[in-house]
Amino acid sequence: MVLIKKRDGRKEPFIPEKIIVSAIKSGSPPDFARTIAQDIERSTKDGATTQEIKAKVLSMLKSKNPEWERNWMVYDTAVKKRTG
Repeated sequence: MVLIKKRDGRKEPFIPEKIIVSAIKSGSPPDFARTIAQDIERSTKDGATTQEIKAKVLSMLKSKNPEWERNWMVYDTAVKKRTG
């Protein structure tokens, strides 16, 4: 089990479904969202930060459709009150 370091320093297990749900909410089709989650899961090492994972996800979304990346960023800013 891979543990991810959260913004507040806590560690929690990597949960691919979180990426899938967020990617779908951004506009990605479910199949592509699952592909992103699988790629991230394969490449993520223990202790990776949520910021590192987010950067990888955003890069993959942008490469397929830049609007999906924008949608993710808008959601993070407006709903979660995140800026980076």
